[in-house]
Amino acid sequence: MGSQLALKSRIASTGSLEKIFNAQEMIASSHIAKARDVAMNAKPYTDAIFDAVQAVVAHSKIAHPIVSKQEDNPRVAVLSLTADRGMAGGYTSSIIRETEDLLARLDAAGKKPELYVYGRRGVTYYKYRNRDIADTWEGDTDKPGVEVAEAISKALLDAYMKPAVAGGVSELYIVYTEFINMVTQKVRVLRMLPVEIVRDEVPGADGDENASADISKVRPLYAFEPSLEEVLDAILPKYVQSRIHECLLEAAASETASRQNAMHTATENARNLIDELTRKLNASRQASITQELTEIIGSADALNTKEE
Repeated sequence: MGSQLALKSRIASTGSLEKIFNAQEMIASSHIAKARDVAMNAKPYTDAIFDAVQAVVAHSKIAHPIVSKQEDNPRVAVLSLTADRGMAGGYTSSIIRETEDLLARLDAAGKKPELYVYGRRGVTYYKYRNRDIADTWEGDTDKPGVEVAEAISKALLDAYMKPAVAGGVSELYIVYTEFINMVTQKVRVLRMLPVEIVRDEVPGADGDENASADISKVRPLYAFEPSLEEVLDAILPKYVQSRIHECLLEAAASETASRQNAMHTATENARNLIDELTRKLNASRQASITQELTEIIGSADALNTKEE
């Protein structure tokens, strides 16, 4: 009887958890479409401004912070985008694991990383382990707004533009989760600054006469007004904010998709556990009934034998 009461209690508690998991899955399902669309709609703008920056720095001889910092500074900034809430499977743990790997690689290379964390889960993780954190942000990781992107970009850009003697950094890295589709989300490490220049081959430079005939591949010439430095000074904040905003939106879509997948799996596991516990309860009840019938029949046989 005690075993049956324990099984009934476990079935009831598991049923309650199954309802919670199912509700969380439905909430995530209602949010994922919007989060995905917002992330995908922001991507063309970010790609356009990134291509523009790439084109400018690749076809100009410049010495600007957007390309490189002309000082020997081992400090680098690392921004880790985690989640505010749990119940998203291994979403935050995978980001923290990749962040730890990046910090270890930077340490091995002689760098001095400074950690910036967005998301309550990541902030709690590092504070619990007494890790030094340069700055933190919390709130609405599943639906970040422009305001938080502005705050993060301003803090990182200020740290990047400071000289080394004032505690500035020479590089900016972001660890986030790229949204690929509803099933696949991939943790990525992005070096945002300095911009990595990808130079195209100049047609005809290798002696190929036919290549020089393709005018569409000739490098364009740019004229800057009022000056190249002022143009890049105006582009740099917009570039940093757009990249950070895109990473925040992709991370939000990835978090919602991870939560939906995790809650769907948890709901199915809870239902399977309820079925298994129900079978055990039925088997225990049947064994109890069989034992009672056996005792009744045995008692009746004993009475009949005694009367005879």
